[in-house]
Amino acid sequence: MDDRERTQREGDDTSAADQAVAALTVAELLDVEEISSGGPEIVSGDDQLGRGIRWVHIADSERVERFLEGGELVLTTARTFRESPAAMAEFFDQLERADASGTIVELVDEDSAPDPEAAEVLRQAAAGRTLPVILLSHRIKFVRITELAHRRLLAQQLSQLERAREIHETYTRLSLERAEAQTIVDRTAELLAAPVVLEDVAHRVLAHAGRGSESITQDWSDLVSAPGADGERRWQQTPVGLRARRWGRLVVPGPTESGVPVDQIIDRAGEALTLTRMADRDEQDLLLQAQSGLVREIADTDDLDEQRARARARSLGFVPPEGAALVPVVVRLDRDPAADPTRLQLRERGLTAELVSAATRQHMACLSTSLQSGSFGLILALSGSRDETQALERLLTEEVEHSTIWTVGIGRSTTSLLDAVARLDSAAQVAEVASTLEVRERPFYRSGDVRLRGLLSVLGHDSRLRAFAEGELGPLLGSTPADTEMRDFLELFLAHGGNKSAVARAGFLSRPALYARIAKLESSLGVSLADAESRTALHVALLWWRMND
Repeated sequence: MDDRERTQREGDDTSAADQAVAALTVAELLDVEEISSGGPEIVSGDDQLGRGIRWVHIADSERVERFLEGGELVLTTARTFRESPAAMAEFFDQLERADASGTIVELVDEDSAPDPEAAEVLRQAAAGRTLPVILLSHRIKFVRITELAHRRLLAQQLSQLERAREIHETYTRLSLERAEAQTIVDRTAELLAAPVVLEDVAHRVLAHAGRGSESITQDWSDLVSAPGADGERRWQQTPVGLRARRWGRLVVPGPTESGVPVDQIIDRAGEALTLTRMADRDEQDLLLQAQSGLVREIADTDDLDEQRARARARSLGFVPPEGAALVPVVVRLDRDPAADPTRLQLRERGLTAELVSAATRQHMACLSTSLQSGSFGLILALSGSRDETQALERLLTEEVEHSTIWTVGIGRSTTSLLDAVARLDSAAQVAEVASTLEVRERPFYRSGDVRLRGLLSVLGHDSRLRAFAEGELGPLLGSTPADTEMRDFLELFLAHGGNKSAVARAGFLSRPALYARIAKLESSLGVSLADAESRTALHVALLWWRMND
């Protein structure tokens, strides 16, 4: 996991070697009888004696850095460098650069008596350092220290391996069993003995567990959205979802039981949540493919009658109430020319899943199908007692929150599944036309809402309509700025029904300028703009041109 995606625990300012729970610390080792018999003197780093020991290393030279990886306690007699302040300082410098846990230096002479001159060299070299430096003035057996420390450390490693195996088996079982998110969060809270919260990218709580989690989540969105919230609290967390498609995060908003491998547990919990979501999505994708295949078969062939089509639909989970109204719905996503097709497909799949889920929550049977790229269809079943408009408004506004901009076209409802599928084409046409509107204020559109635009869209590729539009607007269809200005003025004039006062106000034109433009336009077109039929013909032609230009 990327370290930038996880916030460490509050107050954790120790080295990387100390972030694992240590079975042995420098302070604990000083209490061992073998060391206490050596008369230990803490020369420096007395406030760092809680550092964990990863391994014990014996050195006889000040050139020790290349043998260390961090977290080692170094035992030495400093035989080759005890008389040189520079060499002793270099020894300590190398330990600090290697992030060693500390060092125990035994300074005795050949007769096992204390060596005061060497001790003074050590004190001067260690002065002001944070590295724990312990001086022994009596001889001890280093081998006993290493044996004791390594037994403790090996026991810790075995314990960690056993705990890792338990964690692995726990979350593997949860993944294989397709456990719900709440079950995974419950188990994680038990392992950590701490509250755990699963939220989505909008900071909405999806699940929580553990003592105190209920009170913590009451104002969760405000709590986590406050400026600097994560930085101040330094909660441990892990993102959930694949890197390119994060859909939430798992947060531990508080202290955990000492000795628990928090990172390991929440990482595995995040993986289990991701795998479960992916498995659910794969299953949903397979169902969508099967339902799409049925819809295409109904639309493209005459082999299925109503009874057989409904039987096939029931096998795919579409079980509408008796006599339910079947409403054909087409959702069209706004296309960004700069967006790649893969991203559009992901947005389409996400919105499809969200709408199907919302329909399920509203107890609507739903049959879904993919259409062309960026649009999909739904057959929604509404019981006879439900108001169609209210049900659709609630589904599309209250139940669904999605960042994608989309337009919805609705076809006429029917009690026949075959007819509902056939009417998806008209719903798609409505959605396409509605997507061209400059202002879209409705949650969905019917054919009556798009009116003339809908008719022109249906007839858009008819060569006769093109000939009509070009015949009406011919003199204005050039690409010069003057042609563009005249088309814009004609559109303004028609939008206000030929009312000269309204046109003058909207176009910020004086009366003489307005009359001059009208005269020029009439001369170019060869018609009178005072004639209602001429205005109607020009309006139809201009609307078609704008839709197909």
